[in-house]
Amino acid sequence: MAQPLARHSRLVLFLVFLLLPGAALAQEEDAPRWTPELSMEFRGVGGTVISPDGSMVAFTVQEPLMEGEQSEYLTHVWVAAADGSWARQYTRGEESASNPTFSPDGTRLLFTTSRSGENQVWALPLTGGEAYQVTDAEEGVGSYEVSPDGSHLAYTMRDPASEDWEAAVKEKRDVIVADTDFRYNHLYMGPFGDGMQEHAHRVTKGDFTVTGWDWAPDGAHIVFSHQSDPRINTGRLNGDISVVNTMEHSAEDEHTFATRELVTGAGVEGSPLVSPDGSLVAYVSTGSQPEPVGLGDIYVVPLAGGEPRKLHDTHDRSGGLMAWVDDGHAVLVLESIGTTRHLQALPVNGAAPVQVTEGAGVMGSADFAFGADRMAFTWQTTDTPPDVYVSALSDWAPEAVTDLHADVPMPEMGRTELLTWRSQDGRFEIEGLLTYPVGYEPGQRVPLVLNVHGGPAGVFSQSFTGSPSIYMIQTFAQEGYAVLRPNPRGSTGYGKDFRYANVRDWGFGDMDDLMAGVDHVIEMGVGDPDQLLLMGWSYGGYMTSFAVTRTDRFKAASMGAGLPNLVSMTTTTDIQDYLVGHMDSEFWEEYETYERHSAIYRIANVTTPTQVIHGENDLRVPFTQGQEFYRALQRRGVPTEMLILPRTPHGPREPKLLMEVTPRILDWFERYLPESAAVTDGAVAEAGTR
Repeated sequence: MAQPLARHSRLVLFLVFLLLPGAALAQEEDAPRWTPELSMEFRGVGGTVISPDGSMVAFTVQEPLMEGEQSEYLTHVWVAAADGSWARQYTRGEESASNPTFSPDGTRLLFTTSRSGENQVWALPLTGGEAYQVTDAEEGVGSYEVSPDGSHLAYTMRDPASEDWEAAVKEKRDVIVADTDFRYNHLYMGPFGDGMQEHAHRVTKGDFTVTGWDWAPDGAHIVFSHQSDPRINTGRLNGDISVVNTMEHSAEDEHTFATRELVTGAGVEGSPLVSPDGSLVAYVSTGSQPEPVGLGDIYVVPLAGGEPRKLHDTHDRSGGLMAWVDDGHAVLVLESIGTTRHLQALPVNGAAPVQVTEGAGVMGSADFAFGADRMAFTWQTTDTPPDVYVSALSDWAPEAVTDLHADVPMPEMGRTELLTWRSQDGRFEIEGLLTYPVGYEPGQRVPLVLNVHGGPAGVFSQSFTGSPSIYMIQTFAQEGYAVLRPNPRGSTGYGKDFRYANVRDWGFGDMDDLMAGVDHVIEMGVGDPDQLLLMGWSYGGYMTSFAVTRTDRFKAASMGAGLPNLVSMTTTTDIQDYLVGHMDSEFWEEYETYERHSAIYRIANVTTPTQVIHGENDLRVPFTQGQEFYRALQRRGVPTEMLILPRTPHGPREPKLLMEVTPRILDWFERYLPESAAVTDGAVAEAGTR
């Protein structure tokens, strides 16, 4: 086998440097480079909330712990002045703290932490003093919220295990009967003051699990959405909205509160929010039927009961309901708009939405102080790491209030460009993000990696390309690769019709969109047609497995958490209706459809060396999916290897394992790249770019 080009280029670079002055060599050696280790220094920022008076912003910062045997993340709460004059860490310790919020009077900062055992709500006086525990929930707190008048705190908690079950566990006779004996999430409520909450009462009861909820302004009602059981797949099939009166007990049972149905039907309802005057409830719904592929329109209904009314379609119809504006004339919706993410104001009178924010980048974790005409949010672009920003609501003018990565080295980046091209069938304009190699010069042809996103209703957005992820984009760029990240049909951010365009067509129309993007980058004079590579996770792993059955253009491929067998996938995944929704039938009704779109039934076509990566504990795409493809490739004599990530569900959760993925993919790619491409199209490739 020929020596990999990357190693060959590094040798050339070393020989060239022998002829250079010592100062130049030292400067090159000392220059920072993009590596997985460097990307891990860019911390996760989120959980943004703004104080009622708009003067302070609380948020969370997540950092990896990787000393010695440690491989975990630690999250703590920070607070910054909204004028940007200061920012400091507010919680500390070995246990994470998250989910910050301000009390309605702005005097206390609340957060959740498991420092006392189970996850509980704690409060920290902003005027000074020690944090104190607020809740004492037996199974720990899920979501929580203080009542509008600040007198009570409600939270969700999973049902405790029964005494019989605990005895069975201790006595090793704990046989589990699948899909029975559910432990539901229910609402609890108790007083909120300067100490531990006493006399927390259960607010909801029944064979359902609470999925979302909101206090009414009067503090006497809570509106909540619920589904029939806590399984993730159930949330794609059913969901209703009800109202509980926290001041009135049920006539049938004096130990429960009076509850009434508000919205029922064949669709899936969720994310209820009560209007500022308490007259309406906004919520997200799939409409008259479940929509497993994905649909979230915004509806309103009178809190007192009545006929629901659908509002105007938002850009993507993906239902990111955030808040009511203070006068109740509109709700705010955060959605993907192509490769960006922006806020829209959706009028309650049925008029079209108005985009509130703008710019190339990604907005996240937004919160609002309407009385102060301010909102706080995170913002990032392809070359700017995430930070916390504020802006007036009435006049979009974002200003950073943090600079959380000022001390992290920022090497030269491979620039990222937004591209568009027509689909092969002419139906759609497709967008994609192309990241060039670091130091790229026009005219160079370079190895091109096609990176396919998950979903399929995922989306590649204009987020920071130096952030840690399964695929460390700037590390690929540092090693001389261009990376193309397309949003083919089926992606979110482009409306319902586009998102549904790959139903019953996995691996064909969507793959053609991807390959049209590859050809576009080749036609630009950037991608080397003889150095094409392929990688993707989840649905991106599916597409990787399927693509190598349709083409031999890729020199090597890496399938992450892929699903090559849609029949066995349907019967083992925890989201079976999502897959069935895309196939638009059960496999026993149209076996040929599942077979046609499954790579495992086309395995005889594969010649591309294909790496397989899979999490040991993956329930979304079960481990056996990766194993099936690996064993089949192995038996066919196709070059392959399987990397098993221990303790891992549907993606790495430990920072050290996350850092392992990109270097191992790079090593796999370099084994199969031709050595002859150091000079292409008359352009001399810069020594050492790979």
